[in-house]
Amino acid sequence: MGSQVLSVRVDGELLERIRQHAAKRGMSVQDYVVRTLIREDFDERFHSSLDKSEKLGFPKPAT
Repeated sequence: MGSQVLSVRVDGELLERIRQHAAKRGMSVQDYVVRTLIREDFDERFHSSLDKSEKLGFPKPAT
């Protein structure tokens, strides 16, 4: 899979908070943002799958 560029304009305070979160994890800002987006995408797809399973008659697992 090739990579592409995404440019995002963010407030200075938000960027500083993102830098701090990334630094706590020993990550670059780019890696931190990409991993956050991947995690959010996974969560969304996972919950969608649970909803579809429930519609088919399977109960939702206890969380």
